[in-house]
Amino acid sequence: MAREFSRTERVADAVQRALAQLIQFEVRDPRVGMVNINDVEVSRDLALAKVYVTFVGRDTDAECEKGAEALNKAAGFLRSHLAKELNIRTTPRLQFVYDKTAVRGQALSSLIDKAVAEDRAHQSPPSSGDERGDT
Repeated sequence: MAREFSRTERVADAVQRALAQLIQFEVRDPRVGMVNINDVEVSRDLALAKVYVTFVGRDTDAECEKGAEALNKAAGFLRSHLAKELNIRTTPRLQFVYDKTAVRGQALSSLIDKAVAEDRAHQSPPSSGDERGDT
């Protein structure tokens, strides 16, 4: 049996799809660049949408924070275009948040890989019979 989605989940999904297109084709701010929209959370009253984003090709958190700030400055512009596209009675106010979970996930993954490699290096069997004590 298929899971039923609430209205807020459907609106969040529609906002995510529409924003992906709008940011790609309408936002011309060089601080934004290529954006991945990881998640959208819409409040129950549809008044606020938190948009969690990451930026492709950005090296530092400071650059990513500036990109999120640029998107927040363009939020009114994006909201007006979103209202035309979605055709819903209340278009949520947009709040863009730089999502650090992907970066943290990559860092944790590399730490795990490093720990596994070190464990394998320490557990490798002796390469010759010199340590057995054969006499």
